[in-house]
Amino acid sequence: MNIDEILKKSRNGDVLSRRELILLLDLPPDSPEAYLLMAEANRVSKDVSGGKAEVHAQFAVNLAPCGCDCLFCSFAGINNIFSEATELTAVQAVARALRFEADGANAVFMMSTARYPFERFLEIAGEVKKNLQPATTLIANVGDQTLKNSIKLKDAGFAGVYHALRLREGVDTGLSAAGRKRSIFNFKEAGLEVGTCVEPVGPEHTSEELAEMIEFTASVNPAYSGAARRISIPGTEIAGRGMISELRMAQIVAVTRLGMPRTVPGNCTHEPCTLGAIAGANLFWAEAGANPRDIHAKTEEGRGVTVAGCQALFQESNWDVLCGPSHFYNRGAHGTGQRQPDRSAADPAAKHGPVIPVG
Repeated sequence: MNIDEILKKSRNGDVLSRRELILLLDLPPDSPEAYLLMAEANRVSKDVSGGKAEVHAQFAVNLAPCGCDCLFCSFAGINNIFSEATELTAVQAVARALRFEADGANAVFMMSTARYPFERFLEIAGEVKKNLQPATTLIANVGDQTLKNSIKLKDAGFAGVYHALRLREGVDTGLSAAGRKRSIFNFKEAGLEVGTCVEPVGPEHTSEELAEMIEFTASVNPAYSGAARRISIPGTEIAGRGMISELRMAQIVAVTRLGMPRTVPGNCTHEPCTLGAIAGANLFWAEAGANPRDIHAKTEEGRGVTVAGCQALFQESNWDVLCGPSHFYNRGAHGTGQRQPDRSAADPAAKHGPVIPVG
């Protein structure tokens, strides 16, 4: 099968097979065929999202050395980047959330390290929720959770979560793939929309690994999937493996879009860049506070991009930016990506595998 046949299949609305995904991932990033692929992914992304990109904004509730020891993360205790634990007060968290709301973020994310006390996270979230406009979309980015805790997140006013099965989970991380999958199914069973991503991509990851992960993210019918490259943390062992280029990341973003059913309206990439948007990314993140890809405790002084900065990158890439609450995390309310039956119950990992406690 050649590139023209694969793109014709996409234009007919069909999801690509693993073999087809691998073929596209194997293309040289700067080949004419790769640019055709990116153009098709851009077309699909605009079609399923009504031509509207979104900017979501995340702030960190805390910063602390983390015992999960994900090799790519600046929080990992093994990487010796941060040695002291700090956390926001509820007042500070509310101020961060209100700033993002005023800046026009389509969703506000609250992130914590994996073992931050869950009840404390809920306590702060309660104050944040009370102070935001009722329509503002609030999202959690937390560690693995039981179904009971997932329901608590829903009851606290969260519309959804970000949670990913990372590449080489359990090898480059101290967590288990089964635990990550189980958490995703718990979030979905609790009624939370799940956003996810193929990440963090490094030059050592094969096309077969990437295609398998694309298929997994598609199987949970997420609010969005996408792809993000690994950002090297200076002085760490994993930094020696290098980084992929933005062009290679854009190619993977495009392939991920074509590997998703049309019920998935979002296609993310991180960090924000025009190449990603041109290749079909319709979701960027602004960030404040701690950032697992940054050695600055305040990422707004380092790698973090503002809401306005993300919006400008989309506009430079010929995207309109949504005004108002996220359509990706509120698919049913806005008709963005027709919902399909939850297929996660059919996955054996939904019923088995350890759950990694948080806190």
